[in-house]
Amino acid sequence: MNITFDELRNIKHNLPTGSIARIAEKLQLEEQTVRNYFGAKKYENGKVVGTHLQPGPGGGIVNLENTEILDLARQIVTNSSQ
Repeated sequence: MNITFDELRNIKHNLPTGSIARIAEKLQLEEQTVRNYFGAKKYENGKVVGTHLQPGPGGGIVNLENTEILDLARQIVTNSSQ
């Protein structure tokens, strides 16, 4: 799946407090791995998740090999705005 970097960061910024921990717990990942998925670059405490950034509009195009984190984040954002 392709998404712009700006769209990905916007979703992250719209997550309520504690959402990174919720996503990490649900998917049995390190919290830093979830943060890295959304553009952080601290790999000491988190793994690199299948993302590839290509230069382009909107901060570049991010190709996501696995959308589980994104899907959960979107669900949380949608549920928190209802």
